[in-house]
Amino acid sequence: MAFKAARQNYQPTDRLLRLLETFRGMVNDCIAIGLTNDAWTLKRLSSLAYRQLNCYDCLSYYKLCAISRAAGILASRRKSFKRGVTPRSPYSLRPQLVSCYGFKIKNDRLSVPVGKHTYEEIRLNPHTLNVLTDQQVKVRSFLLTPNSLSITIAKEVATRPVVGTTGVDRNLPNLTYGNLERVVQYDLSKTTSITQTTRSIVSSFHRNDTRIRRHIAGKYGKRRRNRTLQLLHHTTKRIVRDAAQYSEAIVLERIDGIRKLCRKGNGQGRKYRGRMNGWSFGEAQRQIQYKAAWEGTPVVKVNPRGTSNRCAKCGEILQLAQLSDTKHRRCLWCNKCQRWIDRDVNAAINLSLRDG
Repeated sequence: MAFKAARQNYQPTDRLLRLLETFRGMVNDCIAIGLTNDAWTLKRLSSLAYRQLNCYDCLSYYKLCAISRAAGILASRRKSFKRGVTPRSPYSLRPQLVSCYGFKIKNDRLSVPVGKHTYEEIRLNPHTLNVLTDQQVKVRSFLLTPNSLSITIAKEVATRPVVGTTGVDRNLPNLTYGNLERVVQYDLSKTTSITQTTRSIVSSFHRNDTRIRRHIAGKYGKRRRNRTLQLLHHTTKRIVRDAAQYSEAIVLERIDGIRKLCRKGNGQGRKYRGRMNGWSFGEAQRQIQYKAAWEGTPVVKVNPRGTSNRCAKCGEILQLAQLSDTKHRRCLWCNKCQRWIDRDVNAAINLSLRDG
C-alpha cells in the first residue's frame, strides 16, 4: 500500500473548534497517564486510559484515536531515549482532530461527526476533489487543525520492473541525480537564500516579550517552510517522474548525524551552522520516498562513503582544487583521467553504481 495526503485550508465552525480542543485535552491526559505508568504501547495505554476519558463528552471512537495519537508520541519519546537524546516532556499544544472512523465524503463535502447523528460539513476544494476522483484511491483518515484539513489516501501499487538505477545526491546548493547515461542538476540555491533572509529578518527584531518574539519567529518560519517545500516538491516530482519513465530504481544516501555535527561548540562558525541546520535534506528524502512509492518505483538507501572523492569512471581518489582556484570550487581533479569532475555529479553516478 502507498499512502499520501491531500491538504487544503478551510473555515472552522465553533463546534469544530470545541471538538478540536476536546481532542487535544484527551491526548494530553493520555500522555500524562502514559508517563506516570511508563506505558507507551497502544494495548497497555488503552487499558489504562480509556475509562478515565469518560469525563469527556464526545464520541467513543475519538477517545480511541486520542489514545492512539498519545501512544505514537510516547513511542517516539522512547526511541529518542534509546538514541541517547533526552527529550522534553511531550505535550500537545495545538488543537487537532485525527480520526479514521465515522466521517463521510459525499459530492464535494466532508461530513465530520461532532455528536450522535450530528455532522459538520467542510467544503472540499478542486485540488482535493481531483485527488479523490481516482477509482483506485481509498480514503483512510483525516486530520483537522484550526485552519487546515488533510485527508490521507491509499492505494495498492505494484512495484515496477526496473532496468537500471539512478543516484540522487543531496547538497545544500543543489540536488543532483543521474547515472552514467545522463545527469541532471537542479539548482536549490534559492532555498539557502530564503533561509538566510528569514534568519536575518528574525534576528533584526528586538522585543522584551518572549511571546512576541516567538510569534514573529513562527510567522516567518512558516513562510520560509512553505516556500522551501514548494521548491522541493517541484524538484522531487521531476526526479520520480523521470525514474518511472526510464524504469529505474532510485538510490538515496543514508545520511545520519548531520545535525549532531553542526551543534554549538563543535568548532564551526555561527553562519555555517545556520546554513547547515537550515538544510532540508530529510524533507527531500521523504518526498522522494512517498512519491516513488505512489508510482511503484523502488527506492534503495546506501552508504555514501567515498562517493564524492572517488572517480566514477576509473576509481581513482580525486584531489581538491586549490583555495585560489574559484573556477573549480566544487570540482575535483582526477590524475588518471586528467580532467576536472563536478563532485556532485560524480557522487550521483557513484550512488547509481552502489549495490547497497
